[in-house]
Amino acid sequence: MDKNNEDFGTYPDFDNNRNGYQKLDVFNEENVNELASHYKEILRLLGEDPGREGLLKTPVRIAKAMQFFTQGYEIDPNAILMEARFKEDYKQMVIVKDIEIYSLCEHHLVPFFGKAHVAYIPNKYITGLSKIARVVDAFARRLQVQERLTTQIKNCIHEALQPLGVAVVIEAKHLCMQMRGIQKQNSVTTTSDFTGAFLTSEKTRQEFIHLITADLL
Repeated sequence: MDKNNEDFGTYPDFDNNRNGYQKLDVFNEENVNELASHYKEILRLLGEDPGREGLLKTPVRIAKAMQFFTQGYEIDPNAILMEARFKEDYKQMVIVKDIEIYSLCEHHLVPFFGKAHVAYIPNKYITGLSKIARVVDAFARRLQVQERLTTQIKNCIHEALQPLGVAVVIEAKHLCMQMRGIQKQNSVTTTSDFTGAFLTSEKTRQEFIHLITADLL
């Protein structure tokens, strides 16, 4: 493992005894070298000179960046919730809103970014608030489409906590729309998915929408 290069970032590693995870500043060196060789060839095919000073370390930097951007493949989102699941007699809405998301569109490998708003109504169990944001990151740090990302977050919380309902709304800007294609700079894509009370009760759903759009602080 390369632990001395200034370019390395956080890479998750699982501890099977704890059913959790921890962040370590290491990368898979074999994967880095193989990815870097491909990126060097990509630079050449784009008409660049991979041997010039400014690009000498670029293939390795890209390889490590891509491992960081896609670290979600190495994380078990269900384990994140289960390691901080607590019994609690609380059956009102719990919302974590404005969770920043950064992901890569699987169609062009360019970023989309924005905010996720997540709510659930507990049914015997709650989880640590930071764990909701970590679940969002675990799914976002993969090659994604926004629609699937929304549903994966909802399904994970529903399966781990078995709540009375889950609601997920994501608002994001896609560089594949802004930098190429239709090139609409101010477009925002909104996706949503609901289960349980959020799906069957309009009053509950409207309360959620009101709370994520209100400026309460």
